[in-house]
Amino acid sequence: MSDWIIDVIQRSGYLGIAMLMLLENVFPPIPSELVLPFAGYVAATGQLHPLGVLLSAATGSLLGALPWYFAGRKLGQGGLQQFARRHGRWLTLAPPDIDRAQQWFRRHGPSSVAFGRLVPAVRSVISMPAGVGQMPLLRFLLWSAVGTLAWSTLLLSIGFALESRYEQAKDTIEWITRGVVAMLAGLYCWRVWCFGKT
Repeated sequence: MSDWIIDVIQRSGYLGIAMLMLLENVFPPIPSELVLPFAGYVAATGQLHPLGVLLSAATGSLLGALPWYFAGRKLGQGGLQQFARRHGRWLTLAPPDIDRAQQWFRRHGPSSVAFGRLVPAVRSVISMPAGVGQMPLLRFLLWSAVGTLAWSTLLLSIGFALESRYEQAKDTIEWITRGVVAMLAGLYCWRVWCFGKT
């Protein structure tokens, strides 16, 4: 899995990083916790510029946040809850998740968008209450950029530091990567199954 992610990044460069991060925000097939460290590793080898990697990751992440923002803006809280009841099973999104995100947004205001971008399970969901609350688009993008840049910088730095040790730790990293993917896939299947029981 790690070799595949690195190969995608090496072949597609900045565009590949942006696309992986966009997909991760809309529907997380591959989490940023795997993509960004490997993007940092590729940057450390000199194949990509670190600043270009950071900007492409942030751009993809921000573009991925927009569909949920506009969904919240268009549907409102009631519409999102109805959407979650109808289609939430496959997105593992339930009406109470929308309520919790909305309460978090009301309690912490616009800064909750920045902090929400730092939390893997909240990263996509926090865009919805910002839309429901009619947060101006420019303000939403600015707060999102603050959190996204902080999170991306942290994970890219880990990958950058990994560069000199990657070959020695390659097998261990591959097993860890497989374990993370298997755990996330299992969690997704479990949540889909649980949603089907409600």
